[in-house]
Amino acid sequence: MKLWSGRFRKETDALVNDFNSSIHFDARLYREDIEGSMAHAAMLGEQGIISKEDAEQILAGLQEILADIEQGKIEFSADNEDIHMNIETILTQRIGAAGKRLHTARSRNDQVAVDFRLYLKRQIGEIRGELLHFQQVLLKQAKQHTETVMPGYTHLQRAQPITFAHHLLAYANMLCRDVTRLEDCMARMNECPLGSGALAGTTYPIDRFATAQELGFAAPMNNSLDGVSDRDYAIEFLSDMSILMMHLSRLAEETILWCSWEFKFIELDDAYSTGSSIMPQKKNPDVAELVRGKTGRVYGALMGLLTTMKSLPLAYNKDMQEDKEPVFDTIDTVKMCIPVFAGMIETMKVRPENMRAAANRGFINATDCADYLTKKGMPFRDAYTTVGNLVYYCQEHGKTLEELSLEELRSISDLFGEDVYEALRMETCAMSRASFGGPAKAETERQIDVIERFIEERMGKA
Repeated sequence: MKLWSGRFRKETDALVNDFNSSIHFDARLYREDIEGSMAHAAMLGEQGIISKEDAEQILAGLQEILADIEQGKIEFSADNEDIHMNIETILTQRIGAAGKRLHTARSRNDQVAVDFRLYLKRQIGEIRGELLHFQQVLLKQAKQHTETVMPGYTHLQRAQPITFAHHLLAYANMLCRDVTRLEDCMARMNECPLGSGALAGTTYPIDRFATAQELGFAAPMNNSLDGVSDRDYAIEFLSDMSILMMHLSRLAEETILWCSWEFKFIELDDAYSTGSSIMPQKKNPDVAELVRGKTGRVYGALMGLLTTMKSLPLAYNKDMQEDKEPVFDTIDTVKMCIPVFAGMIETMKVRPENMRAAANRGFINATDCADYLTKKGMPFRDAYTTVGNLVYYCQEHGKTLEELSLEELRSISDLFGEDVYEALRMETCAMSRASFGGPAKAETERQIDVIERFIEERMGKA
């Protein structure tokens, strides 16, 4: 018999029972459900709503159930619909009437809301830790390549000389924002819905501040209706994960390009590559491709939950049972992607000679040539036009800017001197870009230091 079956005179149809049940996916909330129930029971005992003896029995029974679940001794039943009713049923079977008092001054609505928030808080902490480790991997590679010159791109066309460290640090900085987005999300969800009841609180003299504190929340939620009716924190989390996966997907795309024969900037380790069933020469970047593909899966979870919530009247509706599977799937996906991606980046072999060779083609020092003339007194727009003419001349004669003779250069402008060749060297071009945030060695080292401090501050709080 179901715990809510008092006013019903028929058994639930088997198909409806299966359709309505969520135990096959919300079973993973068992720890949070028990934690929430223990805080609630302790508060009921302290407030005299139930006897202290009953509260102690409930707490002991829940502790035993937690241990048995973690030892694989308990099998949940679909007849009890969800993790909440499964645990309460088992508790009542074990300790009798005291177990039936656990649900006093509580609804499944506030029960599931607090479980879900507790679970997300825990998962955010774990994902944050994975991101900090991934940043350390990026910094490790960046430190080795502060002088490795490569082309920077716009429109996927070679644009200006940078260093490989500078490129990797762009992603390390993106991950800083991904970390702080998660921290912001955690701060906003750090309010406790327990005690909201079904929607209107309760007539019992409960202490919501005590349960909030016991469960590690900053405070109880301010409005009981809001406490059970919104999932904006889950949507915010999915949004944050979508942005994170977008960043990973962009780096995945570049990794795929870089390890192709057309670029050959890097070579992926055998342990992070796969082969072809028919082409023996192939070494495929499947890790990067899967991360790129799984990004769409996370986007789908976000759009799905936004759509589920968009027209729901207050307060709880059964539609909201659809909040967990996309969140659970996203958590599993992200927690799988980050460490395997970090391992791929950590073990890849960088080909500086190929990056440098690519920098030699594409006239990526053209801006530096214009800057050279500007520093000699020519207005920048005139310098821009002058160098454009030089590039056209080079293309007509199959040369690069630095291969032009001084005579050829002076035929365009008499401002060119012998010092132009040093100014046009790719290493000079990259290292001269010492403006804040640029690719110069001192600047990339400063950026590394900033991100290392960012990581250390958070590792210390973990």
